[in-house]
Amino acid sequence: MRNLLPLIGSHPGGRSALTCRYRCGDACFQEIPNTSDNEYAGDIIAGALSRRSMMRAAAVVTVAAAAGTAALAGPAATTAEAAPLAGRPGGRPKPTPSGARGLRFAAVAPNKDDKVSVPEGYGQNVVIRWGEPILRGAPAFDPDKQSAKAQAGQFGYNNDFLSLLPLRGERGRQVMVANHEYTDEILMFRGYDPAAPTREQVEIAWAAHGLSVVVVQEESRTGKLAPVNRHPLNRRLTATSEFRVTGPAAGSPLLRTSADRTGRKVLGTLNNCAGGTTPWGTTLHGEENFNQYFANGSSATDKRYGIGTAATERKWELFDKRFDLAQEPNESHRFGWVVELDPYDPDSTPRKRTALGRFKHEAAAPRLTSDGRPVVYMGDDERFDYFYKFVSSKRMKKGNSRAAREHNLTLLDEGTLYVAKLTGDSPAAEFDGTGKLPSDGEFDGSGVWIPLATGTTSHVPGMTADEVYVFTRLAGDKVGATKMDRPEDVEPSPRTGRVYVALTNNTDRGKAGKAGADEANPRNANKHGQILELAEHWDDPAGDGFAWRLFLVAGDPEDPATYFAGFPKDKVSPISCPDNVAFDDHGNLWISTDGAQLGSHDGLFGVATQGERRGELKQFLTVPTGAETCGPVIQDRRVLVAVQHPGEVDGASVEKPASAWPDGPGRIVRPSVVAVWRKDGSDIGV
Repeated sequence: MRNLLPLIGSHPGGRSALTCRYRCGDACFQEIPNTSDNEYAGDIIAGALSRRSMMRAAAVVTVAAAAGTAALAGPAATTAEAAPLAGRPGGRPKPTPSGARGLRFAAVAPNKDDKVSVPEGYGQNVVIRWGEPILRGAPAFDPDKQSAKAQAGQFGYNNDFLSLLPLRGERGRQVMVANHEYTDEILMFRGYDPAAPTREQVEIAWAAHGLSVVVVQEESRTGKLAPVNRHPLNRRLTATSEFRVTGPAAGSPLLRTSADRTGRKVLGTLNNCAGGTTPWGTTLHGEENFNQYFANGSSATDKRYGIGTAATERKWELFDKRFDLAQEPNESHRFGWVVELDPYDPDSTPRKRTALGRFKHEAAAPRLTSDGRPVVYMGDDERFDYFYKFVSSKRMKKGNSRAAREHNLTLLDEGTLYVAKLTGDSPAAEFDGTGKLPSDGEFDGSGVWIPLATGTTSHVPGMTADEVYVFTRLAGDKVGATKMDRPEDVEPSPRTGRVYVALTNNTDRGKAGKAGADEANPRNANKHGQILELAEHWDDPAGDGFAWRLFLVAGDPEDPATYFAGFPKDKVSPISCPDNVAFDDHGNLWISTDGAQLGSHDGLFGVATQGERRGELKQFLTVPTGAETCGPVIQDRRVLVAVQHPGEVDGASVEKPASAWPDGPGRIVRPSVVAVWRKDGSDIGV
């Protein structure tokens, strides 16, 4: 047996200290916000629900919905034919047509190249870079002549979630929506002094946050995309744009400030990470690590949300009192929501949906019930925090009439918010923190959805409905929700209805005074993460029970603690720290990584979720030095990724870049969106 791939980096999850500092405010080095004594997954064995009957019910429905696929209740075949792994350091990928449909490409080998590496036979182009003008009147980007006014008309910084939507009547064009999660001023400004930022630098950063809407044009003979500058639908939303607060907590005293005594109008959206695209044509954007922007927190609720008691890294509080909680204690309550945007109406005001709860929203992934009601799945990206869903009480109206669109823009304001509680089906003594499979051969169990609030009615003793929505983490604490290993992006399969949850990592699991391993989180000092697969009871997204199992336990395949749905581990690519997820039309799950700890740059992977090749995982691309892979969009002929924070390596600066991507030596490093396609014009992976 060869040696396991080496671990890299000293920071949790493999990130550089610079990334930890600017992306999440060193969250992994702060006290864990969740100090509740909730039960952990696996602590309650053989509870009130019959796990076996639940699994049978889920399996029956799943098989009926997707004949010929592996049922959730049974392991995948371990003797299926698979392509040889072409993804080992030092090896050369060999093109091969074998693999699950949609994954028939030669796996990219793990590497540390300062570029976007793609399979043989595939091409790529940079669609748009930070600073490129998208609005009328915006100037070309000049790194030495930046201004807040210019940035407000240019593509924002650190692109994350991406969505591509159709554009009727304009051949070859689509509407691209992008999140801009955070700014790294050290890599944006020459001579930046973190101890004394200037007002101009702060205002540029405000303008570089938020969202971009950009119409893109495809090249007919390739998969290339290019922005259509100054298109009427193009739009920038920043940290100072107006947003509406809607839903049951709108107008609550907890959301009122001296600048907004109505509690219904907020300036800005911050730290937008992943998101989702709705069946009615809007996009959802999760406000994640908003806590790091607010100084001088003092309350117990501030602490539960990770808000510090001192000055912030960026020191925005020196330039706008709303970021100083000593002066505006409710301002932070106005962030941490899911934002809904109508990209087809450039004059519309985006809405912060309070019915979906307030926490560190990594994403918001919708599906519909059989009678047309939206269900939105959401993860709270924090060590030992929770997994949620929202079930609307309204049905979606079909069509694009004005009445239908107006109605559908109210769907996420009325319904019930739930939090998940998972129970394992194996004895707790079988989980020693090494990741060893239990005696029944799978990490699996059952679960329940615990209601938190419906409209103005709270289901949590001792909390009002407003308190449940604004302090959703505390509501989860009170009802005993299951603490997870950083639940990030979530995606329901459009083919089977199963829901896949990326649990990125949790290096604190098993430490003294912290929760140890359990069936849903089977490894202590969990560096590599896992993906959980969930089947709603009777395939009803609005139901109150589900079956679950771990679909993938990430890491080096030669590590005994890894698991790939039972697929032979010598025939898969190494993967670490799953983050964003998406599906292709073949039912394959695509996984982007953040902070991989296996001696390679982060990348994008495809894995089969059905059939004999279920669990076959192949690496499709890697990103440049210091970068993270975000926002995958998988179309028939194109893959789109957001290359976030390239060059974000300890010690790097504008003067001393750690990467030359995307424009080569001597040019400033710029987060960008990249499109990848097959050079022969055929569909991806077929």
